[in-house]
Amino acid sequence: MKRLVILGGGESGVGAAMLGKQKGYEVFVSDKASIAKKYKKVLLHHKIQFEEQQHTASKILNADVVVKSPGIPDKVAIVAQLIKNKILVISEIEFASQYTEATIVGITGSNGKTTTTLITHHLLKVAELNVGVAGNIGDSFAKQVAEQHFESYVVELSSFQLDGIVNFRPHIAIITNITPDHLDRYDNDFKQYVASKFRITKNQTADDFLIYDADDPAINDWLKEHPVNAKLIPFSIEKEVNEGAFLKEDIIVIKLNTEQFTMSISNLRLQGKHNVKNTMAGALASQLLNVRSQSIKDSLANFEGAEHRLENVQKVNGVQFINDSKATNVNATFYALECMEQPTVWIVGGVDKGNDYEDLLPLVREKVKAIVCLGEDNEKLKAVFYNVVDMMIETAGAEEAVKVAYKLSQTGDTVLLSPACASFDLFENYEDRGRQFKNAVRSL
Repeated sequence: MKRLVILGGGESGVGAAMLGKQKGYEVFVSDKASIAKKYKKVLLHHKIQFEEQQHTASKILNADVVVKSPGIPDKVAIVAQLIKNKILVISEIEFASQYTEATIVGITGSNGKTTTTLITHHLLKVAELNVGVAGNIGDSFAKQVAEQHFESYVVELSSFQLDGIVNFRPHIAIITNITPDHLDRYDNDFKQYVASKFRITKNQTADDFLIYDADDPAINDWLKEHPVNAKLIPFSIEKEVNEGAFLKEDIIVIKLNTEQFTMSISNLRLQGKHNVKNTMAGALASQLLNVRSQSIKDSLANFEGAEHRLENVQKVNGVQFINDSKATNVNATFYALECMEQPTVWIVGGVDKGNDYEDLLPLVREKVKAIVCLGEDNEKLKAVFYNVVDMMIETAGAEEAVKVAYKLSQTGDTVLLSPACASFDLFENYEDRGRQFKNAVRSL
């Protein structure tokens, strides 16, 4: 019996453990932290051995294969030891993909991947395809492969998940964009990060498709230097393309093979340039899977969008509060600020991932009237923006940040939570940060 060791007892790890047990592995789960009650319950129910608050080398280094949580860097001692011992270390995505024949749409990018994943899943589901959604959304891919029988999957993929693939091959890959993010995990080398994103297409063949943002310099530079086997399908809001999607005035044009259809951006529920691109990517993927153009148009007109991504929370005395907690990097916040049409009080801060805030200066000068810092260390933010806005105040939690932002605003203003940073200093994750923000707004 082969031994499967799983590092990390969260959503992806426990899903991989369930699938491993089902496929006849001897399974052991090890987590350096405490395992959440709900996951412990699943492990006990399936009679899967586990440990928490430690990694016992003797129970890990005898593995035939190791599935590693995407949150654990390769530099961690136990992982380095596994690699040194030539024990295969893979991601949950790689492990689960071995056990499904389903058609996979894999979506990666620095920003927009969650929205694009949700749009694509929505379009396919409305068209009555038997489709699951996985990755960083809902149940893990491995758990769904173990328990469901979907014919297609739309899978959101981070660079960390892609770092752990060997044979994973999506039929349709989408790269929404590539901007500096998580550089602390890539020796502060942007090229390493770009290479990580392009792993999504490394096993694709001429029968597969790569949908990509043709306006993105990092993507274009990579494609010039590295041949890709998949058929390239670009989308652009800056230029016309022969095949793919482009914007002509306010009309989205989708051209695939000899077919063409159009839709007005005024009919989209999601607004903003970045959402036009997310929509193009989802529409192209859906058409490649033979969804009718009329179904695509109808579905996009009623798509609501993702929680924590430019989510309208509510108006309080004429002040609109927007939750963009999922903006964990500068580029995502750039998109958010670009969408602001009213004077904005901007709540920003958290764990800095090597951010360069200089790119935001023109938008902050134009749109932001005050800044509320929400993080333990705000020195870098203060150094960049202190002389740019009239008011800059530090706060120590979501409730205080919301109260201060509300005091600084007046009727007709917008309060935008768009942190440009990770959330781990004050919150469990970006969802926890977004929920605390929404609760604080509702308590005003």
